[in-house]
Amino acid sequence: MGYASQAGRARTSAKSPQAHAICDRCGFRYNHVDLRWQFDWRGTSLQNIRLLVCNSCTDEAQQQLRAIVLPADPVPIVNPRIQDFAVSETDYLYAQTPTATDPTTGIPIPQGSDLITQDGINITTQVVGPPLGLDPNGIMPLKDITFFDVKLTVTTITTVGTNVVTVTCVTPHGLSENSQVAVTGTSLNTVMGFYSVKIVSPYVFTYEVVPLINIVPGNWMTATTIVATCSIGLPYNYLQVPIIGIVKQVGNSTAYFFTNSLGQPIYFQNVGGNILYWSFSS
Repeated sequence: MGYASQAGRARTSAKSPQAHAICDRCGFRYNHVDLRWQFDWRGTSLQNIRLLVCNSCTDEAQQQLRAIVLPADPVPIVNPRIQDFAVSETDYLYAQTPTATDPTTGIPIPQGSDLITQDGINITTQVVGPPLGLDPNGIMPLKDITFFDVKLTVTTITTVGTNVVTVTCVTPHGLSENSQVAVTGTSLNTVMGFYSVKIVSPYVFTYEVVPLINIVPGNWMTATTIVATCSIGLPYNYLQVPIIGIVKQVGNSTAYFFTNSLGQPIYFQNVGGNILYWSFSS
């Protein structure tokens, strides 16, 4: 009768005896000298995890368990030249004048200046008022940990003949000063758009539309009106959505003109300080 060897995969020699041992992983018997310690990553170094395994059961150290060592920050350079963010992040309107030519090289040199108001304020190209390029159906729902596109439970959107629009809610609106809202679906197009708000009470807030617009008193709430929170980009150093738009001037040769939040007409002047007059009609 034959018997299976109990030596397994170990060698047995009377002349050169070697101890047998069991692999900690597969359970087969090997010579103890043929087993090796299993190492794995622990932090930034390899650590013996106290498993004696055979050659077939030996694993490579798992790189996902290895700590990532970040190198030191580079040494700052001398005389750096960084981006002028304060200027580059603000988009000004620019008036181009006839191109001059360098007398030596003959290369054309573009000429022009930023358009400014009478009181020296640069005109920016931020879109305001009725949604132009801003889609109330495409509001970003989450910024950092703040949720937007939250629909407010509005009961009335009223005006009293001025450019101030009052919004009343059934439940607390949860807004703060200069929070932004998107208003759509009202029965008066003039009061729709993206605006910064002013808080009157936990249930009431107001926002301003372009001045000098003839808004009759009324409640402009409809069944399809939606007032939702939002967060749109603002020009550099702006805290509120700028209130600048085009209004109609009745009984004058200039049918339309630009106005600012104070209702003052905005005129443009060139480098020499001369006012640039313009007009256009509907």
